[in-house]
Amino acid sequence: MNENFKAGFVSIVGKANVGKSTFLNRILGEKLSIVTPKPQTTRISIKGIYNTDDTQIIFLDTPGFVEPRYELQKRMITNIENSLEDSDLIIFITDICDFPTEYDKQVINLIKKIKKPSLAILNKVDLLNEPFVSEKIKLASESFYKVFPYSALYAKDINGILKEIISDLPYNPPLYSQDELSDLPMRFFAQEIIREKIFVNLEKEVPYSSTVLVDAYEEHENHDFIRATIYLERESQKRILLGKNGAMIGKIRKEAEKGIAQLSGKPTKLNLWIKIKPDWRKKGGLLDIFGYK
Repeated sequence: MNENFKAGFVSIVGKANVGKSTFLNRILGEKLSIVTPKPQTTRISIKGIYNTDDTQIIFLDTPGFVEPRYELQKRMITNIENSLEDSDLIIFITDICDFPTEYDKQVINLIKKIKKPSLAILNKVDLLNEPFVSEKIKLASESFYKVFPYSALYAKDINGILKEIISDLPYNPPLYSQDELSDLPMRFFAQEIIREKIFVNLEKEVPYSSTVLVDAYEEHENHDFIRATIYLERESQKRILLGKNGAMIGKIRKEAEKGIAQLSGKPTKLNLWIKIKPDWRKKGGLLDIFGYK
């Protein structure tokens, strides 16, 4: 065993839509977490594993912090808290342009209560001048031992951030197989990719009222076959999701097939069904069935 091997858990936390998933995907070199311009795209912590010959970092990409208004959002906050408790290091990411927002302050207070090592990443510095950036770094330094200005667009500073993360990890043997990118199954990522295409292609309440459950995932030598159900809260949303003559659901299906195939490495055939479950976001039993535990 390599006595100098380092391994540990690192949670990525921050308010919604500040670039947490994009940051993780940059580090892993794979699109593991779904990314859209809409807030609350991520609903549960996504585990991504970064491996080198002497390091294993298990990243937890947590949901965006929001003020919970219904049961699903309450579970998202619980998911964040549990991830932070399990971490060896916490990474706080925020949009430097409007830091600190009230949500930023709530997240920082939560991190302080956890009492784990934490560093801050101030995203979107490419949009700002040096004096403004310096002032924000000074402000963030009041709460974090290390602050990194960062641009998800260019990711120039990512090696320096990785070096700092590794320096804070404990000496441990690998906690997972070193050829794993995640411990989550492909059917989970298929569900997430379908959800992503709904978020990208539809507006207003439909993305937030939708969830996806894979009913069957058949792996064959040269292709995969997936049957999945999209759950909505109202019949009127079903008409929007279908689109004129089924055009919208067809577009989502084709885009999801392409995204799943890119991750699995095989052509994918996807069948999609739509069902209505009124107010599913507020019902604990349905949330359990849909995996939001």
